[in-house]
Amino acid sequence: MSTRTAVISPAPTANGDLHLGHLAGPFLAADVFTRYQRATGRETVFGTGAQDTSTFVVTTARRLGTTPAELVADSMVRIESTLAAMGIAVDAFTRDEERFTKAVLTFVSRLQDEGKLVLKPTPFPYLPSTGQYLVDGFVKGGCPHCLAEGCAGLCESCGHPLAAGDLVDPRSTEHPEEAVELREVPVLVLPLEEYRERLREYFADSGAAQRPHMAQAVEEMLARPLPDYPITYPISWGIPAPFAETPGQSVNPNAETMAWSIYTTVLSAEARGEVVSADDELWWPESDTRAVYFCGFDNTFPFAIAGASMLLALHDRYALPARFITNEFYELEHSKFSTSRGHLVWGRELAERLPRDLGRYHLAATSPEHQRTNFSWSAVPAVTGARLVEPWNRIAAKSARWAGQTLPVSAASREAADRITERFAASYELDTFSLGRAAETLADQLARLDRWEVTDATAGDFAHQAETVLRNAAPILIDLAERAGVGTRLAPGDTTTEITVRALPPLDGGAV
Repeated sequence: MSTRTAVISPAPTANGDLHLGHLAGPFLAADVFTRYQRATGRETVFGTGAQDTSTFVVTTARRLGTTPAELVADSMVRIESTLAAMGIAVDAFTRDEERFTKAVLTFVSRLQDEGKLVLKPTPFPYLPSTGQYLVDGFVKGGCPHCLAEGCAGLCESCGHPLAAGDLVDPRSTEHPEEAVELREVPVLVLPLEEYRERLREYFADSGAAQRPHMAQAVEEMLARPLPDYPITYPISWGIPAPFAETPGQSVNPNAETMAWSIYTTVLSAEARGEVVSADDELWWPESDTRAVYFCGFDNTFPFAIAGASMLLALHDRYALPARFITNEFYELEHSKFSTSRGHLVWGRELAERLPRDLGRYHLAATSPEHQRTNFSWSAVPAVTGARLVEPWNRIAAKSARWAGQTLPVSAASREAADRITERFAASYELDTFSLGRAAETLADQLARLDRWEVTDATAGDFAHQAETVLRNAAPILIDLAERAGVGTRLAPGDTTTEITVRALPPLDGGAV
């Protein structure tokens, strides 16, 4: 049995459309990786969705003057539409559906049935005027680890978990002028400290934390005792908790991570024609599936620490994730994207203003892989024009002179083609994956071909290498590769001895 790769991009909150930060970070990377995997003949499934159980759905709906249900329905349509517009070809898109709810309840009930959850009095901010306990999007304050301001749940700055009861100066996000008090409520928790040593071994042995910032955060978290992780919250929004010990409570949305991952994997596999005997079968160790996450850095704790601990708690029933490819924040004019401040560019706007391939190339070239990077409309022509459109169109024009002719390809060109494929593979393979380097490799190869003074004697080699570059760039330039008809199959050992020169289509520079 060959190893199946399950590519997962954590579901964004269903409280709006996708902006460029979502696309330039996890989604484009996951799509490019998936396309490359399949081009090399590897079985790969790719899933995502939208999460409707987050408290940010409630706060956003109130701010917009709509209902959570209406906001979720609208957001689901927008997110799917934006993914399609940008060529992000997911196999399955999860949503609010009975089968998913059952998957979550089955997973957390299994933790409880096996004695892994503990009922523990836990402090939460409480708003007397409404009688509500405040969690996640309902409350904000300072992070006790790095002091950055933010909402409870997860700290976007340092990546550490941010329990609502641990916030510095907690206050309601919807009623900030009202004083809150701390009250203890019994909730079911998973004692993460019990799994700390196994987590240390997991990250040391597997290399799952690949990029430096995540590796640093994981090391920091595992260097000290881990907190108890709430599986239930004393709120009514979300999936009702199935436990007699916590009446009226809901499942913590951030505790859905592994149940959702398992669920999106089976849906993706089914969409590609696979038949499974159980919804969680593809995560059994014997199924030989490696789960690869493409996610923002701030998803480190819920997926890599708490999520992995939940899997460990279930007696090795499930395989642990193979890798996390994280990204940093993508900024707009050197300031963080913000939906509440209207400081953003929606994905659909990019798709409307630029041909899809140009948008994908620009996001790849400026992807925030290791540090924050910046989007600016004024920079788009310089990046896409000078590095992609102009050289490609000159290459296409040069090649047109020999279009339709069958010409010889030399051994030297076959060797060059193998080197081209190797250079792209160095950016696409999992251990060294980098959208930025893939875009840089493409620009370098186009510049080389652009400088080539083609003669009748070398025209076959020129056309051969131009097609090789485009075939390797196909995971990014999906439309150009299809229009050119070069195919997407990638394999080592080029054996081409002659080529019928294609009329290569030009690229439209768009109207930025």
